[in-house]
Amino acid sequence: MTILSEPPLAAVHIYGEPRLLAGVTEAGPVDLRRHRELHGELPLRRRSWLSAALTDVNLRGRGGADFPVAVKFDAMPSGSRVSILVNGSEGEPASRKDRVLMSRAPHLVLDGAVVVAHSLGTRRITIVVHDSAAHDTLVHALRERRDPCKITITHAQHGFVGGEIRAVINGVNGASPVPGGRRVLPVSRGVAGQPTFASNVETFAHIALLAARGTAGFARVGSTEEPGTTLVTLIGDVRHPGVAEVPTGVPLSAFFDASGDGTVLIGGYHGTWVDSTDGLVLTRARLKSSGAPFNAGVIARPFGGTCVVDEIVEVSRWLAGESIGQCGPCLFGLPAIADDLAHVAARGGAEALQTLSRHLDVVSGRGACAHPDGSVQFVRSALNAYDHHIREHALSGACGRTPSTVLPLPRRIR
Repeated sequence: MTILSEPPLAAVHIYGEPRLLAGVTEAGPVDLRRHRELHGELPLRRRSWLSAALTDVNLRGRGGADFPVAVKFDAMPSGSRVSILVNGSEGEPASRKDRVLMSRAPHLVLDGAVVVAHSLGTRRITIVVHDSAAHDTLVHALRERRDPCKITITHAQHGFVGGEIRAVINGVNGASPVPGGRRVLPVSRGVAGQPTFASNVETFAHIALLAARGTAGFARVGSTEEPGTTLVTLIGDVRHPGVAEVPTGVPLSAFFDASGDGTVLIGGYHGTWVDSTDGLVLTRARLKSSGAPFNAGVIARPFGGTCVVDEIVEVSRWLAGESIGQCGPCLFGLPAIADDLAHVAARGGAEALQTLSRHLDVVSGRGACAHPDGSVQFVRSALNAYDHHIREHALSGACGRTPSTVLPLPRRIR
């Protein structure tokens, strides 16, 4: 295992064979010369080849939606009016995987975008980044290259919900960076109103690896149902905190020591608290079927003997504050849930728990975008996983444990 420093997280880790993070060192990003030594010259694949390859390796989107990339790709028209949109707007406070990738292996991201653009017969590529360091690294990497595409790198400033792909497209088009109420897919109308292939930066990096290695080489590691590797951000009481590249199919228990509280947050702040990781395996399909989707690729484990209730309250307040106010469940429901949860934590009693449960039911399934449902999932699963702790707070106002300080919020990490 290779361990490298990567602030503000403790380290970057590589489990097994490095792919996305091949060549990464503490000195800085992999430059173009070293990148070509590691991955070879960029092979520009035909559309038919790429479509079959994406299907063969079952590549899933790495931005959190877990959508089959081949289905999205096959739905695209071809031609010069098509756009490619690379989403590097990592608004999840608990995640650092995309920033690490853009800051340390920028040429893989650029290669993937160029491969897709060539296969669809277009030269129009837009990359949206909200992290300043990642933006500057990509700009520098672009200057090293001579690509047959017009690549625009945009430094966007937006909140948590602004990272949703429809919000990103609206921002690129000069509108407010919020997801519209109508669910118009980018493949129909995206950048400049034209059909757009849009995906997460890690997805494009995997496409670059697939084009360079072919399906057999790409599938040489990882699970047979979802070959390759994936990036994950590990936080708290884990063996190696930081950003890790791991083969798919590893058991989640590989990230933890045997001791300590087994409760784990999977998927970030739209994710799921589980009271045990026994039997859970890191593939998107298996985690989803277990009721704990991988989402933004975050696994956070509080330290044993600590109390996470106050942190859960803080995150719920932050989620409420990230509302863009375009629907009632978000504008009124999420603040009500945060207030209810704070009341429960401050000796609100059984009645406060009942009110919280009722508000969770009212908000669930009624939002104009995914933010309300994701926030409800975070809170509801916490109530289940920490039922005993939360009831202690509801009845006595305290549980006597040391408060946890594991879950990051923007004011802590900037």
